[in-house]
Amino acid sequence: MSLHYLLRLTGKWLDGTGSCSDIVISSRVRLARNLEGFPFPERADRRQLREIIQRVTQAVKNVPYLQGAVILHLNKLSRLDREVLMERHLISYEHATGEGDKAVIITEQETVSIMINEEDHIRLQCLQSGLELKRAFEVTNSIDNVLAEQLIYSFSPRYGFLTACPTNVGTGMRTSILIHMPGLVLTHKIQKLLQTVSRIGLFIRGLYGEGSDVMGNLFQISNQVTLGQSEIEIINNMEKVARQVVIYEQSAREDLMKNNRELVEDKVWRAYSLLRSARVINSEETLELLSAIRLGINLNIIKYIDIRTLNEILLLTQPAHLQMIAGKQLEASVRDIRRAEFIRKKLK
Repeated sequence: MSLHYLLRLTGKWLDGTGSCSDIVISSRVRLARNLEGFPFPERADRRQLREIIQRVTQAVKNVPYLQGAVILHLNKLSRLDREVLMERHLISYEHATGEGDKAVIITEQETVSIMINEEDHIRLQCLQSGLELKRAFEVTNSIDNVLAEQLIYSFSPRYGFLTACPTNVGTGMRTSILIHMPGLVLTHKIQKLLQTVSRIGLFIRGLYGEGSDVMGNLFQISNQVTLGQSEIEIINNMEKVARQVVIYEQSAREDLMKNNRELVEDKVWRAYSLLRSARVINSEETLELLSAIRLGINLNIIKYIDIRTLNEILLLTQPAHLQMIAGKQLEASVRDIRRAEFIRKKLK
Protein backbone atom coordinates (compact mmCIF):
# COMPACT_ATOMS: atom_id res chain seq x y z
CA MET A 1 0.00 0.00 0.00
CA SER A 2 1.25 3.50 -0.83
CA LEU A 3 0.37 6.67 1.04
CA HIS A 4 0.59 9.00 -1.95
CA TYR A 5 -2.88 10.34 -1.17
CA LEU A 6 -1.37 12.12 1.85
CA LEU A 7 0.59 14.40 -0.47
CA ARG A 8 -2.68 16.11 -1.42
CA LEU A 9 -3.48 16.88 2.22
CA THR A 10 -2.18 18.95 5.09
CA GLY A 11 -3.40 17.83 8.50
CA LYS A 12 -6.07 20.08 9.99
CA TRP A 13 -3.80 20.66 12.99
CA LEU A 14 -1.56 22.68 10.63
CA ASP A 15 -4.25 25.05 9.33
CA GLY A 16 -3.10 28.00 11.49
CA THR A 17 -6.33 28.38 13.47
CA GLY A 18 -7.12 28.17 17.18
CA SER A 19 -6.14 30.26 20.18
CA CYS A 20 -2.71 31.96 20.09
CA SER A 21 -2.00 30.32 16.71
CA ASP A 22 0.50 33.05 15.79
CA ILE A 23 2.81 31.53 18.42
CA VAL A 24 1.45 28.09 19.34
CA ILE A 25 1.41 25.94 16.21
CA SER A 26 -0.34 22.94 17.73
CA SER A 27 -1.51 21.21 20.91
CA ARG A 28 -1.37 17.48 21.55
CA VAL A 29 -2.85 15.18 24.18
CA ARG A 30 -1.75 11.55 24.24
CA LEU A 31 -3.05 8.67 26.36
CA ALA A 32 -1.14 5.43 27.02
CA ARG A 33 -3.23 2.31 27.65
CA ASN A 34 -2.57 -1.43 27.90
CA LEU A 35 -4.87 -4.44 27.73
CA GLU A 36 -5.20 -6.59 30.81
CA GLY A 37 -3.86 -10.14 30.41
CA PHE A 38 -1.28 -9.28 27.73
CA PRO A 39 2.45 -8.57 28.17
CA PHE A 40 3.71 -5.16 27.12
CA PRO A 41 4.62 -5.10 23.39
CA GLU A 42 8.34 -5.54 24.09
CA ARG A 43 7.57 -8.87 25.83
CA ALA A 44 4.63 -10.06 23.71
CA ASP A 45 5.01 -12.75 21.07
CA ARG A 46 3.71 -12.44 17.51
CA ARG A 47 0.39 -14.17 18.26
CA GLN A 48 -0.28 -11.84 21.17
CA LEU A 49 0.64 -8.73 19.17
CA ARG A 50 -1.74 -9.76 16.42
CA GLU A 51 -4.54 -10.40 18.90
CA ILE A 52 -4.01 -6.96 20.45
CA ILE A 53 -4.30 -5.36 17.01
CA GLN A 54 -7.45 -7.37 16.28
CA ARG A 55 -9.11 -6.41 19.58
CA VAL A 56 -8.29 -2.72 19.29
CA THR A 57 -9.33 -2.39 15.65
CA GLN A 58 -12.59 -4.19 16.40
CA ALA A 59 -13.30 -1.82 19.30
CA VAL A 60 -12.50 1.22 17.14
CA LYS A 61 -15.36 0.33 14.79
CA ASN A 62 -17.79 1.26 17.58
CA VAL A 63 -16.31 4.73 18.21
CA PRO A 64 -18.43 7.39 16.43
CA TYR A 65 -15.50 9.85 16.19
CA LEU A 66 -13.39 7.25 14.35
CA GLN A 67 -15.88 6.31 11.64
CA GLY A 68 -14.07 6.42 8.29
CA ALA A 69 -10.62 6.25 9.89
CA VAL A 70 -7.99 4.26 7.99
CA ILE A 71 -6.19 1.30 9.59
CA LEU A 72 -2.60 0.74 8.45
CA HIS A 73 -0.47 -2.30 9.33
CA LEU A 74 3.10 -1.02 9.53
CA ASN A 75 4.69 -4.31 8.48
CA LYS A 76 2.84 -3.98 5.16
CA LEU A 77 4.16 -0.46 4.55
CA SER A 78 7.49 0.46 3.01
CA ARG A 79 10.17 2.16 5.07
CA LEU A 80 9.45 5.37 3.17
CA ASP A 81 5.73 5.21 3.99
CA ARG A 82 6.52 4.79 7.68
CA GLU A 83 8.88 7.76 7.56
CA VAL A 84 6.16 9.88 5.95
CA LEU A 85 3.79 9.01 8.81
CA MET A 86 6.50 9.93 11.29
CA GLU A 87 7.16 13.28 9.59
CA ARG A 88 3.44 14.02 9.84
CA HIS A 89 3.58 13.31 13.61
CA LEU A 90 1.10 10.43 13.22
CA ILE A 91 3.50 7.79 14.56
CA SER A 92 6.67 7.98 16.64
CA TYR A 93 10.21 7.16 15.58
CA GLU A 94 10.05 4.01 17.76
CA HIS A 95 6.82 2.94 16.10
CA ALA A 96 8.22 3.56 12.62
CA THR A 97 11.45 1.64 13.17
CA GLY A 98 10.42 -1.07 15.66
CA GLU A 99 10.08 -4.76 14.91
CA GLY A 100 6.96 -6.92 15.21
CA ASP A 101 3.30 -6.53 14.33
CA LYS A 102 2.25 -2.90 14.68
CA ALA A 103 -0.58 -0.77 13.33
CA VAL A 104 -1.88 2.78 13.32
CA ILE A 105 -5.39 4.17 12.98
CA ILE A 106 -5.69 7.64 11.44
CA THR A 107 -8.70 9.91 11.01
CA GLU A 108 -9.30 11.65 7.69
CA GLN A 109 -8.18 15.09 8.92
CA GLU A 110 -5.19 13.60 10.78
CA THR A 111 -6.29 15.11 14.08
CA VAL A 112 -6.43 11.70 15.77
CA SER A 113 -4.10 8.73 15.48
CA ILE A 114 -3.89 5.55 17.52
CA MET A 115 -0.59 3.71 17.56
CA ILE A 116 -1.03 0.01 18.37
CA ASN A 117 1.90 -1.94 19.85
CA GLU A 118 4.31 0.96 20.19
CA GLU A 119 5.81 1.05 23.71
CA ASP A 120 2.28 0.41 25.04
CA HIS A 121 -0.59 -1.49 23.44
CA ILE A 122 -2.45 1.77 22.73
CA ARG A 123 -1.09 5.28 22.24
CA LEU A 124 -4.10 7.48 21.50
CA GLN A 125 -3.34 11.07 20.49
CA CYS A 126 -5.25 14.13 19.31
CA LEU A 127 -3.63 17.10 17.59
CA GLN A 128 -5.30 20.51 17.39
CA SER A 129 -4.18 23.73 15.75
CA GLY A 130 -3.22 26.53 18.15
CA LEU A 131 -3.42 26.43 21.94
CA GLU A 132 -6.35 24.03 22.26
CA LEU A 133 -5.30 21.55 24.94
CA LYS A 134 -8.79 21.33 26.44
CA ARG A 135 -10.33 20.53 23.06
CA ALA A 136 -7.64 17.90 22.39
CA PHE A 137 -8.37 16.34 25.80
CA GLU A 138 -12.13 16.33 25.17
CA VAL A 139 -11.58 14.37 21.94
CA THR A 140 -9.11 11.84 23.39
CA ASN A 141 -11.19 11.38 26.54
CA SER A 142 -14.40 10.75 24.57
CA ILE A 143 -12.67 8.13 22.39
CA ASP A 144 -10.99 6.53 25.41
CA ASN A 145 -14.33 6.25 27.23
CA VAL A 146 -15.89 4.31 24.35
CA LEU A 147 -12.84 2.04 24.01
CA ALA A 148 -12.90 1.38 27.78
CA GLU A 149 -16.43 -0.02 27.45
CA GLN A 150 -15.12 -2.73 25.12
CA LEU A 151 -11.55 -3.31 26.28
CA ILE A 152 -10.31 -4.16 29.77
CA TYR A 153 -7.37 -1.90 30.60
CA SER A 154 -4.50 -2.75 32.94
CA PHE A 155 -5.36 -0.60 35.94
CA SER A 156 -4.32 -0.41 39.58
CA PRO A 157 -6.61 1.23 42.15
CA ARG A 158 -3.48 2.57 43.84
CA TYR A 159 -1.34 3.63 40.89
CA GLY A 160 -3.81 4.18 38.05
CA PHE A 161 -3.20 3.03 34.47
CA LEU A 162 -0.22 0.67 34.20
CA THR A 163 2.26 1.39 31.42
CA ALA A 164 5.48 -0.02 30.01
CA CYS A 165 7.45 3.01 31.21
CA PRO A 166 7.00 3.97 34.90
CA THR A 167 6.99 7.69 33.98
CA ASN A 168 3.60 7.20 32.30
CA VAL A 169 1.93 5.38 35.20
CA GLY A 170 -1.10 7.15 36.65
CA THR A 171 -3.21 9.02 34.15
CA GLY A 172 -1.03 7.75 31.29
CA MET A 173 -1.47 11.21 29.80
CA ARG A 174 1.09 13.44 28.11
CA THR A 175 0.24 16.92 26.95
CA SER A 176 2.42 19.07 24.74
CA ILE A 177 2.47 22.24 22.68
CA LEU A 178 4.56 22.97 19.60
CA ILE A 179 5.52 26.61 19.99
CA HIS A 180 7.40 29.09 17.79
CA MET A 181 9.64 31.41 19.85
CA PRO A 182 11.92 33.47 17.57
CA GLY A 183 11.36 36.61 19.67
CA LEU A 184 12.85 35.07 22.79
CA VAL A 185 15.70 33.55 20.78
CA LEU A 186 16.59 36.84 19.06
CA THR A 187 16.43 38.80 22.34
CA HIS A 188 18.63 36.16 24.03
CA LYS A 189 15.99 35.42 26.69
CA ILE A 190 15.21 31.87 25.63
CA GLN A 191 17.72 30.10 27.88
CA LYS A 192 16.31 31.69 31.02
CA LEU A 193 12.79 30.67 30.00
CA LEU A 194 13.82 27.08 29.24
CA GLN A 195 15.51 26.77 32.62
CA THR A 196 12.40 28.11 34.37
CA VAL A 197 10.11 25.71 32.49
CA SER A 198 12.36 22.75 33.33
CA ARG A 199 12.36 23.66 37.03
CA ILE A 200 8.57 23.43 37.20
CA GLY A 201 8.57 19.87 35.86
CA LEU A 202 8.15 20.25 32.11
CA PHE A 203 10.18 18.75 29.25
CA ILE A 204 11.63 20.85 26.41
CA ARG A 205 12.29 19.08 23.11
CA GLY A 206 12.69 19.77 19.40
CA LEU A 207 10.16 19.52 16.57
CA TYR A 208 10.12 15.70 16.53
CA GLY A 209 9.97 15.15 20.27
CA GLU A 210 12.35 13.18 22.44
CA GLY A 211 15.92 13.06 21.18
CA SER A 212 15.40 15.66 18.43
CA ASP A 213 17.28 18.94 18.12
CA VAL A 214 15.62 22.34 18.28
CA MET A 215 15.51 23.85 14.78
CA GLY A 216 13.62 26.75 13.29
CA ASN A 217 12.92 28.18 16.78
CA LEU A 218 10.32 25.41 17.22
CA PHE A 219 10.07 23.92 20.70
CA GLN A 220 7.92 21.17 22.18
CA ILE A 221 6.94 21.71 25.80
CA SER A 222 5.33 18.75 27.59
CA ASN A 223 4.48 17.55 31.10
CA GLN A 224 6.63 15.04 32.98
CA VAL A 225 4.30 14.09 35.83
CA THR A 226 1.43 11.67 35.15
CA LEU A 227 1.04 10.24 38.66
CA GLY A 228 -0.61 12.09 41.56
CA GLN A 229 -2.50 14.59 39.41
CA SER A 230 -5.84 14.28 37.64
CA GLU A 231 -6.15 14.77 33.90
CA ILE A 232 -7.88 18.11 34.41
CA GLU A 233 -5.12 19.32 36.75
CA ILE A 234 -2.46 18.38 34.19
CA ILE A 235 -4.35 20.17 31.40
CA ASN A 236 -4.95 23.30 33.49
CA ASN A 237 -1.32 23.50 34.66
CA MET A 238 0.01 23.01 31.15
CA GLU A 239 -2.34 25.62 29.69
CA LYS A 240 -1.42 28.11 32.41
CA VAL A 241 2.28 27.70 31.63
CA ALA A 242 1.64 27.85 27.88
CA ARG A 243 -0.28 31.13 28.13
CA GLN A 244 2.50 32.66 30.23
CA VAL A 245 5.10 31.57 27.66
CA VAL A 246 2.96 33.13 24.92
CA ILE A 247 2.95 36.43 26.84
CA TYR A 248 6.76 36.33 27.12
CA GLU A 249 7.11 35.67 23.39
CA GLN A 250 4.65 38.45 22.51
CA SER A 251 6.59 40.86 24.71
CA ALA A 252 9.90 39.86 23.07
CA ARG A 253 8.41 40.44 19.60
CA GLU A 254 7.13 43.87 20.64
CA ASP A 255 10.60 44.78 21.95
CA LEU A 256 12.16 43.71 18.67
CA MET A 257 9.76 45.79 16.60
CA LYS A 258 10.19 48.81 18.86
CA ASN A 259 13.96 48.76 19.17
CA ASN A 260 15.25 46.76 16.17
CA ARG A 261 12.55 46.97 13.52
CA GLU A 262 14.99 47.36 10.64
CA LEU A 263 17.00 44.33 11.73
CA VAL A 264 13.84 42.22 12.02
CA GLU A 265 12.58 43.33 8.60
CA ASP A 266 16.00 42.65 7.11
CA LYS A 267 16.04 39.13 8.58
CA VAL A 268 12.55 38.43 7.24
CA TRP A 269 13.17 39.73 3.71
CA ARG A 270 16.58 38.06 3.45
CA ALA A 271 14.93 34.73 4.35
CA TYR A 272 12.20 35.31 1.79
CA SER A 273 14.71 36.22 -0.93
CA LEU A 274 16.87 33.18 -0.19
CA LEU A 275 13.94 30.77 -0.34
CA ARG A 276 12.69 32.30 -3.58
CA SER A 277 16.07 32.03 -5.28
CA ALA A 278 17.97 29.12 -3.67
CA ARG A 279 18.92 26.21 -5.95
CA VAL A 280 20.20 23.95 -3.17
CA ILE A 281 18.93 23.95 0.41
CA ASN A 282 18.95 21.42 3.26
CA SER A 283 16.26 20.70 5.85
CA GLU A 284 17.86 22.62 8.70
CA GLU A 285 18.37 25.81 6.69
CA THR A 286 14.82 25.53 5.36
CA LEU A 287 13.42 25.41 8.90
CA GLU A 288 15.46 28.44 9.95
CA LEU A 289 14.36 30.51 6.96
CA LEU A 290 10.72 29.45 7.30
CA SER A 291 10.92 30.54 10.93
CA ALA A 292 11.90 34.07 9.86
CA ILE A 293 9.09 34.19 7.30
CA ARG A 294 6.57 32.89 9.88
CA LEU A 295 7.65 35.73 12.16
CA GLY A 296 7.29 38.18 9.28
CA ILE A 297 3.75 37.00 8.55
CA ASN A 298 2.73 37.27 12.20
CA LEU A 299 4.20 40.79 12.46
CA ASN A 300 2.48 41.90 9.21
CA ILE A 301 5.81 42.46 7.50
CA ILE A 302 4.82 39.93 4.81
CA LYS A 303 1.14 40.13 3.89
CA TYR A 304 0.71 37.94 0.82
CA ILE A 305 1.72 34.52 2.16
CA ASP A 306 -0.58 32.67 4.54
CA ILE A 307 0.43 30.35 7.36
CA ARG A 308 -1.24 27.36 5.71
CA THR A 309 1.05 27.70 2.67
CA LEU A 310 4.04 27.99 4.98
CA ASN A 311 3.00 24.84 6.86
CA GLU A 312 2.54 23.01 3.58
CA ILE A 313 6.12 23.88 2.64
CA LEU A 314 7.31 22.80 6.10
CA LEU A 315 5.59 19.44 5.71
CA LEU A 316 6.26 18.56 2.07
CA THR A 317 9.96 19.50 2.06
CA GLN A 318 10.87 16.91 4.66
CA PRO A 319 13.10 14.08 3.35
CA ALA A 320 10.53 11.27 3.14
CA HIS A 321 7.87 13.52 1.60
CA LEU A 322 10.29 14.73 -1.09
CA GLN A 323 11.14 11.12 -1.96
CA MET A 324 7.48 10.13 -2.10
CA ILE A 325 6.79 13.07 -4.44
CA ALA A 326 9.68 11.91 -6.61
CA GLY A 327 8.50 8.30 -6.45
CA LYS A 328 11.95 6.97 -5.57
CA GLN A 329 14.81 7.07 -3.07
CA LEU A 330 16.93 10.19 -3.37
CA GLU A 331 20.42 10.96 -2.14
CA ALA A 332 20.62 13.85 0.32
CA SER A 333 22.28 16.11 -2.26
CA VAL A 334 19.47 15.45 -4.76
CA ARG A 335 16.84 16.09 -2.07
CA ASP A 336 18.42 19.47 -1.39
CA ILE A 337 17.98 20.40 -5.07
CA ARG A 338 14.39 19.10 -5.19
CA ARG A 339 13.57 20.93 -1.95
CA ALA A 340 14.79 24.25 -3.33
CA GLU A 341 12.82 23.74 -6.54
CA PHE A 342 9.62 22.90 -4.63
CA ILE A 343 9.94 26.01 -2.43
CA ARG A 344 10.58 28.32 -5.40
CA LYS A 345 7.39 27.10 -7.09
CA LYS A 346 5.34 27.54 -3.91
CA LEU A 347 6.58 31.10 -3.32
CA LYS A 348 6.42 32.24 -6.93
